[in-house]
Amino acid sequence: MDKNLLWYLEKKVGKTIEALKRNNMDAYFVKDESELREKLKELLKEKSTVSVGGSMTLFETGVIDLLRHGEYKFLDRYDEHLTPADIKKLYRDTFYADTYICSTNALTEAGELYNIDGNGNRVAAMIFGPDQVIVITGINKIVKDLKEAEDRVKRLAAPINAKRLSKNTPCAKVGYCTDCNIDDRICSDYVVLKRQKTKGRIKVIIVGKELGY
Repeated sequence: MDKNLLWYLEKKVGKTIEALKRNNMDAYFVKDESELREKLKELLKEKSTVSVGGSMTLFETGVIDLLRHGEYKFLDRYDEHLTPADIKKLYRDTFYADTYICSTNALTEAGELYNIDGNGNRVAAMIFGPDQVIVITGINKIVKDLKEAEDRVKRLAAPINAKRLSKNTPCAKVGYCTDCNIDDRICSDYVVLKRQKTKGRIKVIIVGKELGY
């Protein structure tokens, strides 16, 4: 990477980490997937119950494989044998998990997590339930403020995720948000996590790569 670009990114990440800490969230920077997995091993207790939110980032970084093969009680939402009733129960069991791992749609330089959900199970678990929430994000999701966060989701994250999930939405056809009002819409719950009551419950790990949507 160009040294000047690297300098810029380091400054941006550093500013964001300090803001997260002011908001009572722990924050870390890791260079790559390998360092990420080592950090997770530090933060996760063996035999503990771990659940995850829907995330391409967790697959890209090998987190799902780590949980499947590690010494954890993993509530694996991606198990192909799960029935709709099983998945519904798993979502509810997540509230009693020791750790919940997910990504975020955007992270502002002011230390705010911006997320939009269809079912609400991901943002609900981020807000309340699990004793520890670990948010993993690539540097591509860091934005200046909430306005840029909203723009990022409408312009990029929502259309791509709708396409990935084979949703019959306008954005999955035209590639941008039309603020539709149809049953397949995946943007239902808009949540900003700002300063937290419980210090360190939410931990944000920023990976020095572009990850996810």
